[in-house]
Amino acid sequence: MDLIAAIATGNAPSAIGIVRVSGTGCFDACAQVFRHAGGRAFKDLEPRRLHYGDMLDQEGRILDQGLAVRFPAPGSYTGEDSAEFHCHGSPTVLRELLAALFAAGARQAGPGEFTKRAFLNGRLDLTQAEAVADLIDAETAAAARNAAAQLDGGLRRVLEPVQESLLEITSRFYAVVDYPDEDITDIQPEQIAESLRSAEQNLSRLLDTCRRGQVLKRGVRTAIVGLPNAGKSSLLNALAGYERAIVTDVPGTTRDTVEESAVCGGVLLRLIDTAGIRDTEDVVEQQGVERSQKAMESADLIFLVDDSAAEEDRDIGADLDLTEAVCRTGKPWIYIASKRDLSGVIGTSVSSLDGHISPAASVSLSALTGEGLDELERAVAALFPAGDPQEAGSLLTDQRQEEAAFRARNAVRRAMEALENGLTPDAVLTDAEEALDALGELTGRTAKEEIVSRIFSRFCVGK
Repeated sequence: MDLIAAIATGNAPSAIGIVRVSGTGCFDACAQVFRHAGGRAFKDLEPRRLHYGDMLDQEGRILDQGLAVRFPAPGSYTGEDSAEFHCHGSPTVLRELLAALFAAGARQAGPGEFTKRAFLNGRLDLTQAEAVADLIDAETAAAARNAAAQLDGGLRRVLEPVQESLLEITSRFYAVVDYPDEDITDIQPEQIAESLRSAEQNLSRLLDTCRRGQVLKRGVRTAIVGLPNAGKSSLLNALAGYERAIVTDVPGTTRDTVEESAVCGGVLLRLIDTAGIRDTEDVVEQQGVERSQKAMESADLIFLVDDSAAEEDRDIGADLDLTEAVCRTGKPWIYIASKRDLSGVIGTSVSSLDGHISPAASVSLSALTGEGLDELERAVAALFPAGDPQEAGSLLTDQRQEEAAFRARNAVRRAMEALENGLTPDAVLTDAEEALDALGELTGRTAKEEIVSRIFSRFCVGK
């Protein structure tokens, strides 16, 4: 393949910057931009070890001093001859070094092109390639661990027994048909049934991981709702770790939804601080209330914040109306008694609502002092458990993966039904092959070019 190069680190000044290059003529081009301190030719440098020398611009002038490392094919990330230059992280230095590589015959790499070449050259399957992007985008330690395990082939190892079971069925069938004169034992219906059952069970277990996988990757969309001045914005700020939302004693300060991400109990929450829900004549505040109600409807989780230090003569009816509105969404929710530092209330309670969903948990806390935040973390962690650590790498984290696995399982179930109904083996074979095609799409063996291109288009340049 042609020679590509890109800056692999960010655009901001940093201690170290990295430029990557890969493809045909890699080492000849590198020799034009790097001069080894000991005078050795670039192609003779010991592979996979850092070597000190001068970085040169297109005119052969010293641009910087740094390190180079050579990765001969096929034992490189891309499977091609590749190299990296580690120099000072000045954006100007990196751009000049990149320009020198362009002058030596390289072109600018596209988004994810290094990883795409690794996939095309058989260094990674498609699930591993997607794990690279997931690892870069990981916002929690659990997400990073899962992506790293998936990059190590965790998901592929789960799928291999399924593919082997289906291949056993299809290969034996074709062997008998294509070589009738050979002494090949025909696969028996009992063996086919056992292979199909095993494949169906493995795929069902895999599909059961979708919710946990999506929580790891995308987080939990969480609406923070309550009456005006209940402490919603203070809770958002406490979870975010800084003053993301304006907090005052004036009811109605929050007029629009405010969004922020935070990790709570090891779970990534996409927090939405909403306007206090109440009847109001203020047109702007009315729009904020409407957006609050829409936020509840689209949320995966709702925090209902109640002011535990409120006056005793507060509007209990409004409290009940809001609680009923939360229950009607059918979403899991947590009752939060706020301002614990003012009320001294540690125990919590919520009014009984016949026929409605009870809160998943009730906690009291102070966003100001942090008291009780650990209770909220435990409640969130219980709602969205991380699962068995041994599962890391075997969770479906992408809708594309889920759809392919779902189609594979449906095809296997159709094959099982055909077998049970006494249909001819070719009917079973058709469904088994369809399942294999779906699994091949998942791993990249049979993925169409547009699917592959769409996956790699979301990568950053230089990866």
